[in-house]
Amino acid sequence: MSTHPIRSLTPINELVSALCEFPASSFEETSEIHGFLREHPVDSATLDRFLCWDKQHYTRNLIVKTPLFELVAICWQVGQQSSTHNHDQQNCWMAAASGRLLVQNYRTLSEDIRVGHCNIERSDSVEMSFGNPVAVNPKEPVHRVSNLPEFGERAVSLHIYSRPFDQCVVYSEEQHTCGVIKLVYTTEFGKATRPAH
Repeated sequence: MSTHPIRSLTPINELVSALCEFPASSFEETSEIHGFLREHPVDSATLDRFLCWDKQHYTRNLIVKTPLFELVAICWQVGQQSSTHNHDQQNCWMAAASGRLLVQNYRTLSEDIRVGHCNIERSDSVEMSFGNPVAVNPKEPVHRVSNLPEFGERAVSLHIYSRPFDQCVVYSEEQHTCGVIKLVYTTEFGKATRPAH
């Protein structure tokens, strides 16, 4: 029987401080930040002041934003999911602070934003859970995140985007359509930016 060392939990302020110490080059590929997140699972109790829940839609809660990266906590009720989307040519890492989430990845066969037409197909999927962070593949960045009903509990995920961005492309696998949307935060630094439902 193999044994694994028990990793200590990292308070969110220490995680942010450590991320700020990374040079820009660390954010240009995915392996270094991915490994860092795997070795430093966050203490979910230190996230409380940043979290906001909405029965109708997952919430995006900004924790920190620098010219190099932003860190967002996303709160998912059971059954909530994102649209199928990309990350505007930026790198992204995701870690579950609590609960678990399914990341469904897609292969883009064709895409024409000007006319809003695309053709995508499902590729691999991975379950994101505590201690199992995910790095979005820069070569195939289209994906969807879901808190599946069968998971049976709320979830909180941490998302690091480098560099910060305020829009992305969303896709419909069934309708073969795509288009750019603007991104908004539900809260910024623990303060509401729009009313919850």
